[in-house]
Amino acid sequence: MTLELQGIGVSRGIAIGRAHILFHNQPDVREYLIPAFSIEQEVERLLDAIEQAKQQLKSIRNHIPANAPADVTSFIDTHILMLNDSSLTKVPVDMIRQRRCNAEWALQLQRDALINVFNEMDDPYLRTRRDDVDHVVNRIHRILADQEVADHEIADGRLKGHIIIAEDLTPADTVLMQHQGIAAFVTEHGGATSHTTILARSLGIPAIVGVESVRRYVQDNEPLIIDGEAGIMIAGADESTLKEYQQRRIAFDEHISSLSRYKSQPTRTRDGKTITLLANAELPEDITTISNAGAQGIGLYRTEFLYMNRLAPPEEEEQLAAYRDVVEGMNNQPVTIRTFDLGADKTVDGGRHLTQTVVTNPALGLRAIRLCLTQPAMFRTQLRAILRASAYGKIKIMFPMISTMHELLQARNLLEQCKLELDKEGMEYDRQVEIGAMIEIPASAVCAEMFARHVDFLSIGTNDLIQYTLAIDRIDDTVNYLYDPLHPAVLRLIHMTLEAGRKFNVPVSMCGEMAGDPRYTRLLLAMGLEHFSMHPNALLEIKQIINETDLSLLPANTLSIMEVSDALEADMLLEQINAPIIIKICLSFGFLIRTDKRILII
Repeated sequence: MTLELQGIGVSRGIAIGRAHILFHNQPDVREYLIPAFSIEQEVERLLDAIEQAKQQLKSIRNHIPANAPADVTSFIDTHILMLNDSSLTKVPVDMIRQRRCNAEWALQLQRDALINVFNEMDDPYLRTRRDDVDHVVNRIHRILADQEVADHEIADGRLKGHIIIAEDLTPADTVLMQHQGIAAFVTEHGGATSHTTILARSLGIPAIVGVESVRRYVQDNEPLIIDGEAGIMIAGADESTLKEYQQRRIAFDEHISSLSRYKSQPTRTRDGKTITLLANAELPEDITTISNAGAQGIGLYRTEFLYMNRLAPPEEEEQLAAYRDVVEGMNNQPVTIRTFDLGADKTVDGGRHLTQTVVTNPALGLRAIRLCLTQPAMFRTQLRAILRASAYGKIKIMFPMISTMHELLQARNLLEQCKLELDKEGMEYDRQVEIGAMIEIPASAVCAEMFARHVDFLSIGTNDLIQYTLAIDRIDDTVNYLYDPLHPAVLRLIHMTLEAGRKFNVPVSMCGEMAGDPRYTRLLLAMGLEHFSMHPNALLEIKQIINETDLSLLPANTLSIMEVSDALEADMLLEQINAPIIIKICLSFGFLIRTDKRILII
């Protein structure tokens, strides 16, 4: 009997293999009282477990192949840094001494406190960092319980070619199992922006998350088929289905291999329209990946990593060094640095909040540019560092979550003050540095013409724009089915912003996930988008679609998709828009391709 389960496809590719069900066997954590004379011994037991956890992670890091993407190592390093942080090394120790409780319980109480902080965060990417807290704490708990090293941490080849089925996976789990040659993984939990799914995309592992209770429906060693793009897992497939997916897997692998030829090609449609392809980045280590992908610059450089997991905000010199490394690494290609997109709920000082008010709805609270303007000293430090880094290469400055003209003018005024300070100090910087605003809430899209008069460029952040427009949380399993880039309200806001850019001759880019999704490339081209910024791993495929597109041959009714209220009808129209490129790819490999709604037989 064939069973098909649907989840969230987070890393593309077809995998066929046998299931390996992973159980972490988390210890049952209970509180008990420690005798006064054993308190320091209990403290030592906790610190020893933390040290063992660090050694385990360092061993994992040492097994990472030298040619692995830089962010692979950075994920493991993040967990090691967490094990050095006082929130795990000091706070639980204080609890043991004050409450005379056991190490497991003290650690669990601190884990719950940290998770509560992350759960209140409005930014989906940063909110999923709660998973890192869980992963690190769970590792310590297993050591405290004297559990043996998990099967997947024993590199004896037993997992080669298997499809991992788990409740959740840590980045360390993923690295180890990729090193052992797993074919794919499926988890019950997780989101599209978690560390583990980002890592899966970087490593090229087909992956599906959010398949509820999957371990109930799958037996160990059972043959499975995974479609990492469609988010489909098939068990008990018949011969014809198996043959179809075998063909698709071969075709997909050949297709990905063929993309390398586009790296050195210019990005230009068949009818001569030149398009700019940029990459998103959040760590200095991303530069190598971006360069290998052939990006024409960085369209979004997130700076939040500089502020997280530390006791105090970074000083000017530290920020200057980080920005200088990035801009010099890009060899005079443009780097767009977004000022810090933190919020009232995002901890940057080892536990204290930037404000002491209780936030009922942080997504609508003091965050991004709003916070920047209420913390002028911290904001000016960053602006000075970015300006000074502009002396070493082409830098653009972008302000996040602009909603009013007053915010934009305030931010620009602070920037001008920083320029005057640097002039007085004799500091070098680019006096013509370009300034831009992110369009990521409906108000800014509706007023895009107003903002276009006062900036050098605009950038559409579709992740937040879609969420705010449709009032949904895309990592909330109960409502993320409503997250729809093709919703007419979303498309109209994007089109409105592009029109404003054309009217005032201001470049408009898109740096949200929609820009790196091949399904929407031709539609965005038809709407007039000329500057795409995306995860570097998506860049070559987007370039192929652009280079194989003749804008004059797109369906005459392409833009009518903005008037379509029915989701199924919108999907069908999108398929018509994409049909020429889909058919071309299929013909080159001679296989049938199953789209989201139907099968095209080639």
